[in-house]
Amino acid sequence: MNKTDKIYVAGHRGLVGSAIVRNLKAKGYTNIIGRTHQELELTDQVAVREFFEKERPDVVVLAAAKVGGINANNTAPADFAWDNMQVQCNVIKCCHDYKVKKLLFLGSTCIYPKMAAQPIVEDALLTGPLEQTNEAYAIAKISGMQMCKYFKRQYGDNFISCMPTNLYGPHDNYDLKGSHVLPAMIRKFHEAKMQNAKSVELWGTGSPLREFLYVDDMADACVFLLENYDGEQHVNIGTGKELTIRELAELVKKTVGFEGEIVWNSSMPDGTPRKLTDVTKLHELGWTHKVELEEGVKLAYEWFKENVDHARMNGR
Repeated sequence: MNKTDKIYVAGHRGLVGSAIVRNLKAKGYTNIIGRTHQELELTDQVAVREFFEKERPDVVVLAAAKVGGINANNTAPADFAWDNMQVQCNVIKCCHDYKVKKLLFLGSTCIYPKMAAQPIVEDALLTGPLEQTNEAYAIAKISGMQMCKYFKRQYGDNFISCMPTNLYGPHDNYDLKGSHVLPAMIRKFHEAKMQNAKSVELWGTGSPLREFLYVDDMADACVFLLENYDGEQHVNIGTGKELTIRELAELVKKTVGFEGEIVWNSSMPDGTPRKLTDVTKLHELGWTHKVELEEGVKLAYEWFKENVDHARMNGR
């Protein structure tokens, strides 16, 4: 990429997109564009085509997606499948038709089989059944990633994909009806502390193992791939480290300073029992993460406290 390339970051105000914009600017890229949901509805094929016709971006980062945790995925699977497939089809086809020099598609590690061998290598894709609680989202993401592969294979388009692990950090979603586990914990423990509550209820048993990556590390890896990788196979982005949800809860509780009890509601689903990425490929390419989880949770909580009045708390 050239520093003056016009780079369109779809989803530039979200957790992922905003971090990628920060990283691009820090590295000296000067021509970054974005559109809010109100300015450009990515599920609208005509609107997306008109945008590409007018702007003619050189590079596209597809970070826009309908995302959510177990509850959101369970209650609205049709919405997760339909919205994400529409966005992907519209943007990827326009990247081909308008001869974009490079496209980076961001997937999610939920694309991998529920019982995949751990740590999960890139070749595990499509080798077994998915976790049912987020199957609709996973299928949509798989279709987008495979579409990028097919356009590369048939037309030679420089479309690449990456699979970030569980992310957290500035501009996360703290709406308890749709958030992921770490931001939900930050909000729950913070509000319990403010209200002098005696306990906080968390879903499941706390036994599943999860990996977490600070979003600015993820963004750095994405820009690294844009600058250094042109392969057909997607690339895992993660830390290669894991902990139980119970251990995560204790870490967040300590960081927030909540002194009450944690109550585990074991009648609620745990999700996939273990999900750890194999990051050998990324390490061999020359990139490794910098922010460890304890530091990252502190950074995330500080951002939340400073931005609580305008953070995404109720579906905003």
